[in-house]
Amino acid sequence: MISTKNITFSYGKTVTFQFPDLVCQEGETCLITGGSGKGKTTLLHILGGLLHAESGEVIINNTNIEQFSERKLDHFRGKNIGLVLQENHFITSFTVLENVLLASWLASGKQAREKAKNLLEHLDLKEQLHKLPSQLSVGQQQRVSIARALINEPKVVLADEPTSSLDDENAFKVANLLDKLAKEYKTAMVIVTHDSRLKERFLNQIVLS
Repeated sequence: MISTKNITFSYGKTVTFQFPDLVCQEGETCLITGGSGKGKTTLLHILGGLLHAESGEVIINNTNIEQFSERKLDHFRGKNIGLVLQENHFITSFTVLENVLLASWLASGKQAREKAKNLLEHLDLKEQLHKLPSQLSVGQQQRVSIARALINEPKVVLADEPTSSLDDENAFKVANLLDKLAKEYKTAMVIVTHDSRLKERFLNQIVLS
């Protein structure tokens, strides 16, 4: 599970965020919503340890990640946090399977080949394993990102606008898929979004204002 307490963050002296507390248990999906400039992506980056809060606590699996050094945080993130960012950051010369395997190797030093193949097949990507990311549709690329985020069975998956570039049909497919995977993998799924379609799909929401 993931929870926060009294998180604040500032950009210089002009922009200061005081974020509401968040709790998302394993198997749950939580939305972070709010207008542009309200700090949605900033909060997501704090939850993932990509930014350090000025004050407050981020608790993942009973551990306050704000206490970690950068080195320890990198290690913890690899084992406990999966990220689905707006930019996929694929290795363009790697196949779909190789991109997912890279995530497992970076976290554990091993390539979980069978697990990666099974996960990709589970996401209806069986026929895409040996294609390059550039050969996939946007929706397929999004599912590869989800597979990469889940390969190490993290305690938390953080998704930044996962449906913003998808049409209605694929947006609802991804939303249903994320919810299903949260329950199946007992992962706390936190989604940052301004997509009104997701606001209707998930009741557990935090609105930044």
